[in-house]
Amino acid sequence: MSEPPDFLIVRHLGLQAYTPIFDAMKRFTETRIPDTPDELWFLEHEPVYTQGRAGKPEYVLTPGDIPVLDIDRGGQVTYHGPGQLTVYTLIDIKRLGIGVRSFVSLIEDSLVATLKYWKLEGVPRADAPGVYIEGAKLGALGLRIKQGHSYHGLNFNIDMDMRPWAGINACGLDGKVTQLSEQLPAGQMPTFNEVASVLLAELVKRLGAQEIQTNNQLPF
Repeated sequence: MSEPPDFLIVRHLGLQAYTPIFDAMKRFTETRIPDTPDELWFLEHEPVYTQGRAGKPEYVLTPGDIPVLDIDRGGQVTYHGPGQLTVYTLIDIKRLGIGVRSFVSLIEDSLVATLKYWKLEGVPRADAPGVYIEGAKLGALGLRIKQGHSYHGLNFNIDMDMRPWAGINACGLDGKVTQLSEQLPAGQMPTFNEVASVLLAELVKRLGAQEIQTNNQLPF
């Protein structure tokens, strides 16, 4: 097993349309070589529903004008929009020496630790990957592993317009979706960037990176 580079590239990409990012993730994964550094892409998406490989058409209820895209991650239908933090985890898990289940737990543990920073108790579920507060999903996971390389990643609902969630049965949860701003008392809500910084620190800790290199552009 080769040693991973001792640095991690973190890209802060702002608000992005979904398809160009999806295409860039696939291209990155298909062209990476054994010494390619791992990357985390932090961003928000313009409004879109994405349907994973396990998606059930009946879970798309009333999408209205929001596009519905079929994609190659695991999981079912979900919503992406402004105010939701998306982190794409472009990680060589084979090089890290961990399996898919351990990688899922790494991401869930990072989300749980982030919530604890604001004294909230998030709980993973063995039957439905993600992090929940009192049964409502706040952090979602959807991954694709190709030759030991992960892409796609996690969504963390921070402070978004929740109305589009009514257009789908998100991951079969019958509307049980929440966000950070609904869980914190008035006046205690952190900024989007503050939440992103805490989550980044928790992910970096668990990935074992010794150095972070930041970039605000896509690699292609």
